[in-house]
Amino acid sequence: MSLIANRRSVMTLFSEATCPYSHRTRMVLAEKGITVDIINLGEEHKPEDLAELNPYGTVPTLVDRDLVIYDSRLIMEYLDERFPHPPLMPVDPVSRAKSRLALYHIDRDWYSLIGDLKKNDKQATKARKELRDSICSSAEVFAAKPFFLSDDFSLVDCCVAPILWRLPYFGIELPPQARDVQKYADRIFARESFQASLSEKEREMRD
Repeated sequence: MSLIANRRSVMTLFSEATCPYSHRTRMVLAEKGITVDIINLGEEHKPEDLAELNPYGTVPTLVDRDLVIYDSRLIMEYLDERFPHPPLMPVDPVSRAKSRLALYHIDRDWYSLIGDLKKNDKQATKARKELRDSICSSAEVFAAKPFFLSDDFSLVDCCVAPILWRLPYFGIELPPQARDVQKYADRIFARESFQASLSEKEREMRD
């Protein structure tokens, strides 16, 4: 039977239990309290429905009635505009542009390393050092405000948190001089929405 052949009017999110891109999307959904059917897929198992909806067969993929979105950044911004409360992006154009630049840097500098971090070779060792050093070099940013570059929780925090949550899983330990990063992480991890966003496999990363 088709997974979405008889879908209701609520949205459907195709997700993967350990995918950080899926995780950050689930964080936005939880933060806004959006009702959604989450279909968790295995890395080697992509239902035919997803292939029909998304030509790339990737997760996360969001289905909202006739609309299908299959890029996590696009999904996150769509959800923020579709469900404006609480807002997760600044209202004014300059601050919004700065947030988008932060999202760009996080994707380019941190998320781009995830593929190598999953390997068991010199590439993984190099990626661990690169990610550790990059996070440590941003310690002052984590210390400056309650949230990442902001007084309010935002989409940027939704992108940062899944990376920080996975550091022990990737074998990365932050040095004492990065204590402000850990303080930030503890605040985010304690949020009800963050706890609600975690899959069982993600919880196991910290067991």
